[in-house]
Amino acid sequence: MSKTPNRWIGLVFISMAISLVIIDGTIVNTIFPSIIADLKLSSTEVQWVQESYVLVFASLLLVWGTIGDRIGRRKLLIIGIFIFTLASIWAGFSTDASTMILARIAQGVGGAMVLPTTLSLVNATFQGKERGIAFAVWGSTIGGMVAVGPVLGGWLATDFDWRWAFNINAPLGLIIIIGLLIFATESKQAQREGRIDWVGAGISVIMFSTLVFGLIEGRAYGWWNVNPANQFAIGDFKWPTTGISVIPVSLAIFVISTVLFVLWERSREKAQKNVILDLGLFGIASFRNGSIAAGIISMGEFGLLFAIPLWLQNVQGLSAISSGLVLLWLAGGAFLASAVGGALSGKLSATNAVRIGVFLELIAVAGIAFIASTSGGWQGIAPFLAIYGIGIGLATAQLTGVIMVDVPLEKTGQASGSQSTVRQIGSALGIAVLGTVLFTSTQASIETRIVDLPGLSVVDEPTRQIIAEQIAGPVADSAGAAIIAIPQFLTSQGMPQDVANQVTVAAADGFTDGMKATGWAAAFFLLLGLASTYNLGTKSKEVAGVRKTRAKAKPETKADAE
Repeated sequence: MSKTPNRWIGLVFISMAISLVIIDGTIVNTIFPSIIADLKLSSTEVQWVQESYVLVFASLLLVWGTIGDRIGRRKLLIIGIFIFTLASIWAGFSTDASTMILARIAQGVGGAMVLPTTLSLVNATFQGKERGIAFAVWGSTIGGMVAVGPVLGGWLATDFDWRWAFNINAPLGLIIIIGLLIFATESKQAQREGRIDWVGAGISVIMFSTLVFGLIEGRAYGWWNVNPANQFAIGDFKWPTTGISVIPVSLAIFVISTVLFVLWERSREKAQKNVILDLGLFGIASFRNGSIAAGIISMGEFGLLFAIPLWLQNVQGLSAISSGLVLLWLAGGAFLASAVGGALSGKLSATNAVRIGVFLELIAVAGIAFIASTSGGWQGIAPFLAIYGIGIGLATAQLTGVIMVDVPLEKTGQASGSQSTVRQIGSALGIAVLGTVLFTSTQASIETRIVDLPGLSVVDEPTRQIIAEQIAGPVADSAGAAIIAIPQFLTSQGMPQDVANQVTVAAADGFTDGMKATGWAAAFFLLLGLASTYNLGTKSKEVAGVRKTRAKAKPETKADAE
C-alpha cells in the first residue's frame, strides 16, 4: 500500500478505537462494587457481567476478522464502534442484572469488530520499520488502557455515577468515527469467488461460546454433577436438578464442533472456496508458536486485575477512584515500556522482548501474591504493579509482531482474528479459573478462620461452623462487598461487638487469602507462558532467510516476474 501523509493521524484514531474497547473490558473492575450494590448482583452475575462480554467477544473475533478482509476493514471498524457505542448507552441505563448482561453481549458484538480490524489496518497501512513502530504503539495502547480503564471508572463512580463509565463512550465513539472517516485509509483484500463461509462461521461461534461458557459456569452449575443450588435455565427450558451437569455437555459440544470445524474448513480449502480460517496459517511456525504462547500468557496476564480492585475497595476500604489511582502504577509501567521498547528497537529482538516482558509479569504477580496483606495496605503492591505494567507493555506489543511477521498480507484479517481469538479465549479461561480460585479460596479461608476464632470458643463447634458458613457464603457471593455489613448483622443477632469485630477481620483476611491464591495461580500460568516462548522466533528466521534468497533469484521469464 502506498504511503499516505495522514497515516500517523489515522493511527491515533485506530488506537483510540482499540482503547475504547480495552478500557470497557476493564472499566467494570473498579465500578463492580457500585454495580453490585445498585443492581444487587450475585457472584455468578458479577462474573457474567464481565464474562458475557468476553464470551461474545472471543466467539466473533475470527468471523469479523475474515469479513473485514472482504467488505473493508475501516468500514467494519466504524460499524463496530457504532454498535459498541449504542450498547454502552444501553448498559449505562441498565436497571437489573439481565439488562446489563444483554448490553454487555451487544458490546461484545461491536468490540469483536474493532480488535481484528484495527490490527489489520495497522498491518496493511504501515511497511518496514514503520510497521514495527506502529505495532508497538498499538500493543502499548492495549497494555496502558488495561490500567487506565479502572482509573477512569473509579473517578466516574466516585465523583459522578457508575453509569457514566458506560455513557461516556457516546461522545468518544462519535469522535473516533469522524476521525476514522477522515484520516484512516480503507483496506480490503481480493477474495475468491463465492459467498462467505457462513457455515464455518456458525460452527466457530458454537465452538468458542460453548468453551467459554463451560469455563465460566463450571463453579456455579458443577463441573460434572449438577449443583442443586443453581439450576441452568433458558426461557422455559430448565436443566434437570439431578444427574450430569450442563457443563460437561457444553464442553463436549465444544470438542465435537472443533472437529467439525477443522473437517469443514479443510474440505472448503481443497475445493478452493472461501474459508473462515485458513488452517495453513498454523503451518507458519512463528504464527503457530506465537499463538500458543499468547493463549497461555493471556491466562495469567489479566485475571488478577479482576481481584485487585475488589480487594482494594472491600478490604482496604479505598474508594473507587482511589483504587483506580493505585492501578495507575500499572499504567505508568506500561507506557514506560513503550518508551523503552522504542529506544531498544533494532537492539533487542522482539522474541527476547516478549520473554523479558513475561518474566517481569511473573515476578510482579508472584510479588503481589507474596506481600499482600490486610494490614499492609496498597503501598506494598504498588511497585509490583509498576513492574507488572512494564512486563505487559513489552510482551503485548512485541508478541503481536512476532505472531504476524510471516503472515501474507492477504491473510492478515484471518490471522489477526485468529491470534486475537486465542488471546481472548486465554483471557476468558484465565478469568474463569482465577475467578473460581478467588471465590472458592475466599469462602474456604473465611470458614476456617472463623471456626478457629478465640472469641467463638464459648460456643460448640457445630454452631461455629454455622456462623462461619453464614458469613463466608455472602462474602464470596458479593465478591467481598458484604464485609462492611458484618458487624451490624452480627450485633443485631446478639453477638458482642468485640467478637463481631473479630469475625469481620477474619472475613477480610479470608478475602486477602483468596486474592493471594489468585495471584499464585496467575503466576503459574505466566510461568507456563514463559516456557512456551522457547520456540519463538527460530523458525521465523529460517523463513526470512528463504524469502531473502528467493528475492535475490532472477526470474527466468516475464511471467515469472509477474
